[in-house]
Amino acid sequence: MKMILENGDVKAYRIKSYEPGRVTINEWVLETSAVVAPDKLLRGWPPRHFEELEPMHIDAIIELAPEIVLLGTGPQQHFPPRNIMLSLLERGIGLEIMDTPSACRTYNILMSEGRRVVAALIIC
Repeated sequence: MKMILENGDVKAYRIKSYEPGRVTINEWVLETSAVVAPDKLLRGWPPRHFEELEPMHIDAIIELAPEIVLLGTGPQQHFPPRNIMLSLLERGIGLEIMDTPSACRTYNILMSEGRRVVAALIIC
């Protein structure tokens, strides 16, 4: 699915399209998990599948100082263990858990509103 959103900020990272196993962020086609914020793109985020998600993977997200995190858990929505959710919530960071296609769409909306959003996308 194509998701092109233009708001004039040429430096912002936008999710342009998603299809199973692949996401396009600006001009990069990624086939591995990634973390994206309006001003940062972390390619090669370690979890390749939801079952591999560990608390240490959340550290890269926290360093970006988001107000809200969209966790895209792959083709289906899965809720992570309580300790992973608490590591964000205890810091006052909002957390929304959804399948990766939904996280991609929601990221573009929140980013266009100027929100400090981070999408952690498991791409498999």
